[in-house]
Amino acid sequence: MASHNPERPNILFVLTDDQGYWAMGCAGNPEIHTPHLDRISAMGMRFDNFFCASPVCSPARASILTGRISSQHGVHDWIRKGNLDAVRTPGLGWGDDREIEYLAGMRAYTDVLAANGYVCGISGKWHLGDSLNPQKGFAYWNIFPYGGGDYYNGYFIRAGRIERDPRYLTDVITEGGLKFLEAQAANDAPFYLSVHYTAPHSPWEKGQHPDDLTALYRDCPFETCPEVPGGHPWQINSAPRGRGEKRRELLGGYYAAITGLDRGVGQLLDRLETLGVLENTLVIFTSDNGMNMGHHGIWGKGNGTFPQNMYDTSVKVPALIARPGHVPHGVIDDNLLSHYDIFPTLLDYLGFANPDATALPGRSFAPLLSGETLPERDHVVVFDEYGPVRMIRTCAWKYIHRYPYGPHELYDLADDPAETHNLVADPAQGTRLVEMEAQLEAWFARYVDPHRDGAKEPVTGKGQIDLPGVAGQGRRAFEGDWWYIDEDGVRRDDQPARLGGILRQK
Repeated sequence: MASHNPERPNILFVLTDDQGYWAMGCAGNPEIHTPHLDRISAMGMRFDNFFCASPVCSPARASILTGRISSQHGVHDWIRKGNLDAVRTPGLGWGDDREIEYLAGMRAYTDVLAANGYVCGISGKWHLGDSLNPQKGFAYWNIFPYGGGDYYNGYFIRAGRIERDPRYLTDVITEGGLKFLEAQAANDAPFYLSVHYTAPHSPWEKGQHPDDLTALYRDCPFETCPEVPGGHPWQINSAPRGRGEKRRELLGGYYAAITGLDRGVGQLLDRLETLGVLENTLVIFTSDNGMNMGHHGIWGKGNGTFPQNMYDTSVKVPALIARPGHVPHGVIDDNLLSHYDIFPTLLDYLGFANPDATALPGRSFAPLLSGETLPERDHVVVFDEYGPVRMIRTCAWKYIHRYPYGPHELYDLADDPAETHNLVADPAQGTRLVEMEAQLEAWFARYVDPHRDGAKEPVTGKGQIDLPGVAGQGRRAFEGDWWYIDEDGVRRDDQPARLGGILRQK
């Protein structure tokens, strides 16, 4: 591979789908096989307190790319419509579907990289609308057009055409990344490659993953995935879940999917090494959101329950960053960081000006990648949102606010890291509650675009079908309807619930 200015390193960005921060060997899970993720951790840094911006795929991915929170970019739920046009792709789009570019007019960090001479490529899941057409500075567009699906015989968009590939989807995504790397061998320009796996998103049933992967977990006790008697009272009924042998089948598939993508990551690292550019490539690994596989009695992420939840198992993600000889190796960092910090960090690390610095909530943590400490911040806090559900989290406390009626939650993470005791009604926490709610309100007021404000949208976790607010020209943007159960357990369809009522979905 031709050499280029080492001050402009290549970037390999690997993004998985629904991988809990706990689901890596290097994170202390002795049951799962992730030798190549462990390899990245050993040759670089592991971040133990890294959070998604929203605990569901499309909003989280939009925030990674644009540095904006959901109430700035307007993607508040997983994208159900807008991926393909039903007329241009008959039989593949929803019946009345049309292509929607959900991030139209919004700058992504890949736009900045492309404008500064980087060749940008992506292989795998996009799930941000208008899947047929390359966007955001990507010159190489090897896309899985949906949000999820079976792991065999899936569709792929290559050179503007939709093709069906019978092979294991994880391997097909890896192959697309390897082809891009090979194509850069004679190129003097730096490259950026996103490899976006659909794994370990469901389905996990028998036959979805190769036998050699599932065999690794045939006798696994899965002690790292707790069984909670009775489950969570807010568990949605559409999430894959089970007891007994069904539970073992699903967990075996989930773990196999992670080992499968880990194998692909190993192939990508080996190819970088063979091409002689591993030391000049910043490798970043993370997941779009966290995942509960029985944790808290939940199967699923933020929308595994209704109302949506903000447990750490839903909002905390794995995060590994390495560059041999440049990024400190074997370091475990505990700073509170978020996906919305990636945009400013990459531009800072590469020496590019951030054209949106004053409008974005994220802050660069590039100094950490050079072995330095972060400058003093005005807050050591991360914020999250999922439609009308918002969270503020410090090192020791977490407050969750649900608009408009609750229920709300307050957790002492120092004494209750498992988030089992909701202190929101504890009189002793009255002052803290008021302060955290005020801080949350002030932060979102600073960054929210009123035309895309998720607190005013009926987001249920059932999917987004159009642009919200003014951009959607009044069209319905979200699936599902709300009703309420009041304090007496009575369903209220046509009147607001009293404070303390529980939001449910029809």
